[in-house]
Amino acid sequence: MIAVDTRPNNKHYLNTASANNLVLMGPAGSGKGTQAKLLSEKYTIPHISAGVIFREIRKEDTDLGRKVRELIDRGNLVPDNITNEIILRRINEPDCEKGFILDGYPRNTSQAEFLENHKTIKKCILIEVSDKECVRRISARRICSECRADYNIIYLKPKQEGVCDVCGGKLIMRDDDKPEAIMKRLRIYHEITEPLIGFYEKKGILLRINGEQPIQKVFEDIVRGLESGRPIL
Repeated sequence: MIAVDTRPNNKHYLNTASANNLVLMGPAGSGKGTQAKLLSEKYTIPHISAGVIFREIRKEDTDLGRKVRELIDRGNLVPDNITNEIILRRINEPDCEKGFILDGYPRNTSQAEFLENHKTIKKCILIEVSDKECVRRISARRICSECRADYNIIYLKPKQEGVCDVCGGKLIMRDDDKPEAIMKRLRIYHEITEPLIGFYEKKGILLRINGEQPIQKVFEDIVRGLESGRPIL
């Protein structure tokens, strides 16, 4: 496990007396989820993952749960109107009063415009990683077929190849982590999500980060970018 210092820095410019709303962007495999968790620990604001929210809703035996499950199982994206309302409800919860870190939302300019009508975004952090590197990282992911523990044969190897450290179950590759599925996700990102780069760049709030570095270095670059120059008030 890589040790990353996420301790709050009293000298940082993020003003926790008011909302500090951040958006994390990057293709699948860019490590934005990892960085979001680290930033959440450092700045004590919640990490909100659209993917996690939808996976939880998918389990529910409700009209919404069944609708989301049907869409995801067919490989389709959840429509903007449903996505927007779910995310808006979450970011209006009390723990988001001082800010939040959005991971996986917005995914297109329509969603970004909706978000802008309800919340002010202070920075959009873009973690840049090549398609080739994304495929390499994601295709190394494994999951236990029994307890669902996560592994990565590059970064987080099991003690015994193909066997879960926790329960001894067989490690498998999820269908959406196979190269053909990854390339489909990357195509969607380039076609639908990449235009957001221009959207946030025009607003002067885009922070570009080289994601093909060690986790610690990526984190340090993000923090430096957030805390240098004009304060985020």
